[in-house]
Amino acid sequence: MTRFRQLPLRSRLAMLTAVAVAFAVAFSAAACWLITRDRLIDQLDSQLSDVKLDVRSVQLLSEYCAGTTVVQAPPTPYTIQLVSADGSVCTSPDKPRIPAQRADTAVAAGRAAAAVHTTKDRDGAEMRVWTKRPDGSPPDPHGNRLAVSVALPMNQITQPLNQLALVLLIVSGVGVLGAATAGLWVARAGLEPVDRLTDAVEHVARTEDLTIRIPVEGEDEIARLSRSFNSMTAALAASRDLQQQLIADAGHELRTPLTSLRTNIDLLVRSEQSGRPIPAADKEALLASVKAQMGELAALIGDLQELSRPVRGPAAVEVVALHEIVDSALARARLRGPSLTISAELAPWYVRAEPAGLERAVVNLLDNAVKFSPPGGTVEVRLAGGELTVRDHGPGIPQDELPHVFERFWRSPSARSLPGSGLGLSIVARTAEQAGGAVRLRSADLGGTEAVLTLPGAATPPPVMPEPPAA
Repeated sequence: MTRFRQLPLRSRLAMLTAVAVAFAVAFSAAACWLITRDRLIDQLDSQLSDVKLDVRSVQLLSEYCAGTTVVQAPPTPYTIQLVSADGSVCTSPDKPRIPAQRADTAVAAGRAAAAVHTTKDRDGAEMRVWTKRPDGSPPDPHGNRLAVSVALPMNQITQPLNQLALVLLIVSGVGVLGAATAGLWVARAGLEPVDRLTDAVEHVARTEDLTIRIPVEGEDEIARLSRSFNSMTAALAASRDLQQQLIADAGHELRTPLTSLRTNIDLLVRSEQSGRPIPAADKEALLASVKAQMGELAALIGDLQELSRPVRGPAAVEVVALHEIVDSALARARLRGPSLTISAELAPWYVRAEPAGLERAVVNLLDNAVKFSPPGGTVEVRLAGGELTVRDHGPGIPQDELPHVFERFWRSPSARSLPGSGLGLSIVARTAEQAGGAVRLRSADLGGTEAVLTLPGAATPPPVMPEPPAA
């Protein structure tokens, strides 16, 4: 079995086809041979049973056996003999004697009306024997009743059967060879799409070229496999493009704060090495700039980690009170925008989500509102029916820029001077999608921007299922 599994698939298919056809042909040939044999034996039995023997013929044969007369029997293929109840037999002239069987003596004794069987004569030839007891048959010299057996050689059946067996054997062999050849051809033709798929996979593994596509023909399983492979390579190509774009954008975003940070640190180091101290006010400004740039780097790295981590499984999802998370995020937003007025109307709402990711998304929405609000402005937060609305009164977003706000590292030209990485809204969109919801931005009436985060859930928490008792 192990060696069979090591063979190529087309060889296995050809072998299985040949074996299946061999079994079918062998079964059909055996059935044909057996049916033909039974029909020939039935015909032979019918021929034997139709032989008519009158009382005179039986009496003459009995006298011949007793030696009282000489019988000149005409040439005949039949062997005719008399069988007595004690098993003695008297055979017609010029015919080999056939030993009496128990069935023959039973007919002679009157225990059976007739008997038919196959046995061998004195010369070893196989004979088909029909025994019956005709009415009026004379007894033997000892007074026993007699039965008459009529026999024909079985070679008139066995010879045609042997010829038929030879023909069936030849036909079966040709059929099996033809089936193996056809199976190999069918396997080769049927596996041609698989060969193309294998070549494509090997090409991708060798060259990492994800642009290759397999031609799709028909609607069968191979076509479905080809479509799945094409979809997989397209998804991998898109994922690789996004990864490369992410790396390029991250490198670009990291370069600016790193360059500024390096410049400020170089100034501080040069001041210490040259012995020329920097004025206290300038030094304090440099240190504040270094601290701000390090905070910006930390925030950017945190956003990159959030976007690069894999999607958590169902085990990480739990029932979360969205209104409590919003309330906690509001406290942080008020610390970041002490001059702003942040109003909130929060109705209870429970969702299934990852707590840390959901809190990060809500914080990002509020941070955007705080960042773009003018000093002394107002931020309005409302949670009702699973819809969280955050509205600021800042400059707003032009209509032509709204389709790009959820792209990674995308930042409005008017906001490039403000701190931020351009990843905050991307994180919000990803979190909303994982929780089965959606997020959108729109221009608010009378100016400003309104962000709407919609999450499926309920106003009341689901009932807590009791834990099963310990075993």
